[in-house]
Amino acid sequence: MNSKRVVFLLLAVIVAGATAFLARAWLQAERAAVMAQAGVKPQAAAPAKPAVQVLVARNPLRAGQMIKAEDLRWQPWPQGTLPSTYIIEGKRSISDFAGAIARSPLHVGEPVVESELIMPGSRGFLAAVLRPGMRAVSVPATPTSTVSGFIYAGDRVDVLLTHTLVAVDNDKDKHDVTETILRNARVIAVDQKVDFVPGDKPEPAKTATLELTPKQAEIVTLAVKMGELSLALRSVQSVDEEGNETATDDSLADASYSFTHDSHVSPLIKRVAPPPPIRDTVFVLRGSQRTRQEHDGTVPAEPASPPPANATPEPPKSDKPPPKTTVFNNNNPGVPR
Repeated sequence: MNSKRVVFLLLAVIVAGATAFLARAWLQAERAAVMAQAGVKPQAAAPAKPAVQVLVARNPLRAGQMIKAEDLRWQPWPQGTLPSTYIIEGKRSISDFAGAIARSPLHVGEPVVESELIMPGSRGFLAAVLRPGMRAVSVPATPTSTVSGFIYAGDRVDVLLTHTLVAVDNDKDKHDVTETILRNARVIAVDQKVDFVPGDKPEPAKTATLELTPKQAEIVTLAVKMGELSLALRSVQSVDEEGNETATDDSLADASYSFTHDSHVSPLIKRVAPPPPIRDTVFVLRGSQRTRQEHDGTVPAEPASPPPANATPEPPKSDKPPPKTTVFNNNNPGVPR
């Protein structure tokens, strides 16, 4: 193509663009002048809708996991694409969902939907909290038995039983004893609360719900009838101990088995064996021989002594009747029976 023709085309494009720009500017100026004369204000451009804060997962959550307040956070979200099921800041708070159970897994940054949560107090909540094969058992609680209300759901405790031992053969021989019947049990609820909400003050609880195996559930239920239960709070640093342990007959010989007798607390109490029962004793006189008999009729065997060297031989047996036998009671030896 000829170079002159190229230059001519470029100049034509430039002139056309400049003409269009000037024409547009003139038209806008004329329009503004007409609107000013008519008293009409130009409309401002509509501002963009601000983003809202939506509740999302801060940490990855698995199905069946109990949600804590630190597992959630607020995240900006465009309001134009906001589904009605999302949870918006201002209408709800993070503390409303602390202690809920996730029905399905949640990834980091994924919006939280209330229909995918099992809320505390709703039907089936405790069943969702329990691990497979475990049982929930509630025990009575007092300020003394629950560390003045400082035991919360998720803590690990030891279960102590205080009861009175009575001797089998002497019901007056009684001693108080405290023994550890369960170790490292998980608390899943205190009253109807399943999580600690920051700002809540410790309150005395009436019940504490423990997660136990079926056998441990039987033991704790029976222990409630036997005496008074107390919960001993364990350190959170005891993470190396997995699962709870039950004190059984086999553990009595174990060094880890723990109990305290009342004589361990007070040296004035002595664990003395009960005296043997008083037995009725009678003495039987047969001629010059004297024997002793118990109430059951048994005669203690007496060791046989060898006859002396100068002893005369025993006379032959006679058909005459034996001498009269007199029995004396040890309770009243002067009166023959």
